[in-house]
Amino acid sequence: MFYTIPTKGGLGIELWGTYDDLNILNGVISRFSNNEQLKPVPGSKNRDKIISGLAYEIRHALQGSRLIRESALFTGEAVPQFGCEISWPHMLFSLVVLRYNAHFVTAGKLELGIFLMLEHWLQKSMEEYDQQGATLLAPFLEGAIHAANPCLYQYMRSVNMEYFLLGGGKESFRKLPRLLKRTQYPGSAYDNYMEFLSNEAARLHCDASELEFEEENSLYEIEW
Repeated sequence: MFYTIPTKGGLGIELWGTYDDLNILNGVISRFSNNEQLKPVPGSKNRDKIISGLAYEIRHALQGSRLIRESALFTGEAVPQFGCEISWPHMLFSLVVLRYNAHFVTAGKLELGIFLMLEHWLQKSMEEYDQQGATLLAPFLEGAIHAANPCLYQYMRSVNMEYFLLGGGKESFRKLPRLLKRTQYPGSAYDNYMEFLSNEAARLHCDASELEFEEENSLYEIEW
């Protein structure tokens, strides 16, 4: 069984499991990305970028190029464990996309069970890190993020970037709900950011859902 724990610096979670655990998880996630059943759904390509990023980290964990420990955290059993680090915003948005896509791609008991496990461990990690912050974030685990947003990827990237700029720690964790306010629709923060994206897209002669970020890599080179 995979599990998560909060990172020491409070920027997100460490996602852990045996090779088989993460391989199954990756297979389930991949089924809800770039699926033929999703192509007619507006905004699906944009949302795919979010869970593709999660799948990318899991694949690298499976290759042994992220985190490794020689035994299970809770039992001490001598079974190699593979892991990766995922920020709170990225994990929250990934869950939102997986749940949304499950409306269009038939989900079996295994897939639904995996989604519930991801939600369980994310909530548990949040509460373990900081109960006050976890309480403030609860609405965003329960549907406050507007999943049908055609620019959901851009909203996630902006929230994630601004969260890393806060530098981690419990104080930053408690400010994350404020950043996530822009994901709630209807809402002035949502409208303001969509207007910003639309203006940038007009300037660059592209669609707002195609915009990318050019932040410095050093932004993410901090203690997780």
